[in-house]
Amino acid sequence: MTMASSNTKIPRPEYPRPNWERPHWINLNGQWQFDIDHGKSGKERGYHHAEHELSRTITVPFCPESKLSGVEYTDFMAAVWYRREFSVPETWSSGRILIHFGAVDYNTEVWINGVSVGTHRGGYSPFSFDITAEVSSGVNIITVYAEDDVRSGLQPRGKQSGRFYSSGCDYTRTTGIWQTVWLEQVPETYLSNMKLVSDPDNACVHLDLKIEGNTAGGSVSAAAFYDGKQVGHASVLMSGPSLKMSIPLSQVHLWEVGKGRLYDLKLSLYQQGQVDDSVSSYFGLRTVRLDGMAFRMNERSVFQRLVLDQGFYPDGIYTAPSDEDLRKDIEISMGLGFNGARLHEKMFEPRFLYWADQLGYLVWGEHANWGLDITTTTGLSQFLPEWLEGVERDFNHPAIIGWCPFNETWDHNGTRQNNDVLRIVYEVTKQIDPTRPVIDTSGNYHVVTDIFDIHDYDQNPESFRAKYEPMKTGGEVFNTFPDRQKYEGQPYFISEYGGIWWNPNQNDEKSWGYGDRPTSEEAFLERYEGLTSTLLDHPMMFGFCYTQLYDIEQEVNGLYTYDRQPKFDPEMIRRINSRKAAIED
Repeated sequence: MTMASSNTKIPRPEYPRPNWERPHWINLNGQWQFDIDHGKSGKERGYHHAEHELSRTITVPFCPESKLSGVEYTDFMAAVWYRREFSVPETWSSGRILIHFGAVDYNTEVWINGVSVGTHRGGYSPFSFDITAEVSSGVNIITVYAEDDVRSGLQPRGKQSGRFYSSGCDYTRTTGIWQTVWLEQVPETYLSNMKLVSDPDNACVHLDLKIEGNTAGGSVSAAAFYDGKQVGHASVLMSGPSLKMSIPLSQVHLWEVGKGRLYDLKLSLYQQGQVDDSVSSYFGLRTVRLDGMAFRMNERSVFQRLVLDQGFYPDGIYTAPSDEDLRKDIEISMGLGFNGARLHEKMFEPRFLYWADQLGYLVWGEHANWGLDITTTTGLSQFLPEWLEGVERDFNHPAIIGWCPFNETWDHNGTRQNNDVLRIVYEVTKQIDPTRPVIDTSGNYHVVTDIFDIHDYDQNPESFRAKYEPMKTGGEVFNTFPDRQKYEGQPYFISEYGGIWWNPNQNDEKSWGYGDRPTSEEAFLERYEGLTSTLLDHPMMFGFCYTQLYDIEQEVNGLYTYDRQPKFDPEMIRRINSRKAAIED
């Protein structure tokens, strides 16, 4: 039982980081004071002073644009302020106190009792500050300031609209706090991070641990459990702030599609024979690699039946109303016969990845690069730090089977991308994680990539199929931008297709989709099957990604509506998607 779980009135009360969990924490979601600072003059006016109260209220962690926040202000906001009181238990008088933010969009500064404790740049990655020195007994004040400018060209905005109204495939913006805020107590010496690599072939798992504090004379032990039974144990002495260890496993249970066979992991840090720190985690045993045109998981060719998921919600915008909503989206997708998703133009919150791990659901990690100018290396400095924070956060999730930092890197005001930006991000990602394939930019324009993927929204099944027929017999490989990118024999992937416009119950003036609309449900299904069968039947395709799982605002090419109601009998879609692919073993 956590300190926050007993209060069911707190929105999003669940522990926000389930693969690195401690028992002593306090959820700070709920009612905060709030103000919009259009002139970014709040600091000058003393908003950060502990005694300064704000004029509005907001429900955290929902962004002020959302209905669930209670604010519903959808115009541009140059900056926003948050303030709330909190107290810490008397039992927290020893050790360190950390404050964690799941995500705040975009440039953030935090004060405790009027003292600045740190800043962070990035709208999607987590950050935390040690606030031990600033916290006092009794009531404390936290103040948060966030600047946001999706039109600057200096920040990744993803699918947040750069116009006042949502349009095309851009939607309502998110400003400020949009993931859980929480306090955590840790000892003076504590486990701060873990990088985990599974090794089923050698029946073990390898850990790379980071430690904060005085490590002299200490040790760390790790125990692995499967179905409640201990199946592995290891212990090592601490000789500095970093240590490596391997846990041999007496049982090997593979993490597979639809079968999230997870092991529990218990980490304990000992000093002078006593447990000082304890962390609960989990892991899955699986391998992924490319083999010719095939994508192999645990040495079996797995056809990736993916769907585009953009992580938007009618009432919460970027933030799911509940943890169950995150799980439901995965279950909806699996019910349609998909085995995974491209998590599109957004770093999804860790609780979504937790459910993907649990359910055996394949996902590609992606950043929200749209809106960022990458025509110069300035774009690299704005992009890479946050991207690496995201890769570090999500590295241990078995559900993530590849990285895709960029999507459709279109020219910016007529100027082409700086290829070094994509090359450097690709190379650094491969250095940080050599275990997964990396697509430099999905769709266009490739510079260096493990997989050659394209986007093709051709709505005619016959012309769609004709493009890829020559590849079957060693002929020309279809390339959407041959003057900008070169195919070099990599595995081939149609990572966006379909997007069939179907909205019989929505106002045509507000709706948007790809190509011409089918005239009937039967015509839709015929087109869907024709397009999808082309990819399933092709011996050089290791997967597809259909656009998209559900409608979002004016974009109505989902298989479900925005409020997650099926447009078709799910079994009809499942039947088409589930047929064995030509490349599968």
